[in-house]
Amino acid sequence: MNREQLEELLARISHTRIGVIGDYCLDAYWTLDASLSEISIETGLATRPVRTQRYSLGGAGNVVSNLAAMGVRRICAFGAFGDDPFGREMTRILLDASVDIRGVLVQETDWNTPVYIKPVEGESEQGRIDFGNANSLAPTIRLSLLQALRGSLGELDLVIINQQLLHGIHTPGMRDGLADVIRGASVPFICDSRSFSDSYAGAMRKLNDREALRLIGVQWERQDPVPRVDAQRAADTLYDRWKTPVFLTRGSRGMLVREPEGTVEVPGLQILGRIDTVGAGDSALAGIAAALAAGSDPVSAATFGNFAAGVTVKKLFVTGTASPEEIRAIGTNPDYVCNPELADDPRAARFHGETEIEIVGPVSGVSRPTHAIFDNDGTVSTLREGWEGIMEPVMIRSILGDDWKTAEEKLFLTVKERVREYIDMTTGVQTLVQMHGLVEMVREFGIVPAAEVKDPRGYKDLYNKELLAMVSARIAKLHRGELCVEDYTLKGAIPMLKALRAAGVKLHLASGTDEQDLIAEAEALGHAALFEGRIHGAVGDVNIEAKKVVLERILAEIGAAEARTLVTFGDGPVEIRETRRRGGLAVGVASDELRRFGWNMRKRTRLIRAGADLVVPDFSQWRSLCRLLGVRI
Repeated sequence: MNREQLEELLARISHTRIGVIGDYCLDAYWTLDASLSEISIETGLATRPVRTQRYSLGGAGNVVSNLAAMGVRRICAFGAFGDDPFGREMTRILLDASVDIRGVLVQETDWNTPVYIKPVEGESEQGRIDFGNANSLAPTIRLSLLQALRGSLGELDLVIINQQLLHGIHTPGMRDGLADVIRGASVPFICDSRSFSDSYAGAMRKLNDREALRLIGVQWERQDPVPRVDAQRAADTLYDRWKTPVFLTRGSRGMLVREPEGTVEVPGLQILGRIDTVGAGDSALAGIAAALAAGSDPVSAATFGNFAAGVTVKKLFVTGTASPEEIRAIGTNPDYVCNPELADDPRAARFHGETEIEIVGPVSGVSRPTHAIFDNDGTVSTLREGWEGIMEPVMIRSILGDDWKTAEEKLFLTVKERVREYIDMTTGVQTLVQMHGLVEMVREFGIVPAAEVKDPRGYKDLYNKELLAMVSARIAKLHRGELCVEDYTLKGAIPMLKALRAAGVKLHLASGTDEQDLIAEAEALGHAALFEGRIHGAVGDVNIEAKKVVLERILAEIGAAEARTLVTFGDGPVEIRETRRRGGLAVGVASDELRRFGWNMRKRTRLIRAGADLVVPDFSQWRSLCRLLGVRI
């Protein structure tokens, strides 16, 4: 889905009319503050004071919230509330969102409004408190709900069935009644049911891979992802059973869409930073349904639903929604996860002949390169090897502030884990971009007073001061003859560069490192001249990514039609994704920077997920690599 198609779909969605019948729940977030606790006179126990409280729609209500946020013109809700404060709060929220609630009925007895109370203390969500587990839907309410739904079908483009609760509205009688409504309806239905997916004949289904396996008699209890072959088998079996499109979600691995013509895989999205998957399934369902109601085919609908879920997983401690602006931001230029199974399982690797050159994508049609982009750090130079060990303590100290030496061990370890995770996910991007993320983490933890939080450049200066001290010491050893160029370059990198240049390939060096530092380091290692001035680094503007700029310049020079004559070598996901996006050949370098040769398997995983066509551990087999690329040496 390109930018124009996405804009057209968003415009069509703004004219759609969708009904949602299901289990309407309320998510209550109570932020606890132990510093306000006191001992209860009645019980002698410490109280658990709530500093703030926040309420948002869950279950079918969260689907409605997402539809409203996406700009659906008319939303009709069909469900049951209790005669209680939570039901009145849910009514208020729905009315504020301009939802038609004439189909929402109040049951005065044997029904509590379903509520999930989520106490949050520090960074952790505590044990949940639930209301509504013993509900019993009255037959009169069931009949009235079905009647209200039937009476509205002529005014709707699509109906969503949501089932989340075992003791919700989906009694056996309701399931039979809904199946009867579907049989006589002229509008499409899509169902997302935790427990009764085999009901509702005639509806399309959206479900996750574990739910799908359970429906074909397989229990997947392990925490590791469901293999694609098993997910595919489940999708095929369920399609044969139901004879309607199946949308099978797979978390970060995207979706499988099973249609009459077969299965199409919609890739997952690469998300940087912390994620919270609560409500992501509802966002995906809302996106799928909105696109279907707007006339999209199932694969395009799944792609749109994937964008919506990609937005909401980045919203922490809240059941989030996705607005058109947020969907545009993630969907206009999406970073997809490629080959996740291969990335996570090196046993499936295929190699070129007897070499260590791993073949990931098709390379039979590779054109002889005319331009080659090399990332610097970790691909050519190892002068900055160990930069993570410098960035990590800088970030930890920045987050903990004056308390970094005295902070409790639990807090220190929490911050350390967050920092390591963030550094791992942002490897290859500009340092200034990483520092923007650091500012967000400093503010999130809230230990440093707001007035003392530095801007991204301030934190970058702290990091650069320590990093450049290390680099300068290493360059000094080079100048004194204590070490040589081979000690600070990846095995075979310089011979590879010389061979490509001798073959007439134009070489470019690109990095997230500041440009003046990049040039100085290339000159110190003696290979700057090979690039004939084509050395590009960060220029202090987060909106100017050196690697993207170089790619655009090259494509402007050779023409987009000749993009296959461009090859990029890099050990970070940024250059790999950007090259793949533009049609060039991406060679991932999964380098062990400490030894300067051999595999770094964590890098291999990242590079394959980013879209590498080939992966090598180093350039020790540069002759074989050149021949594979069609370069005569």
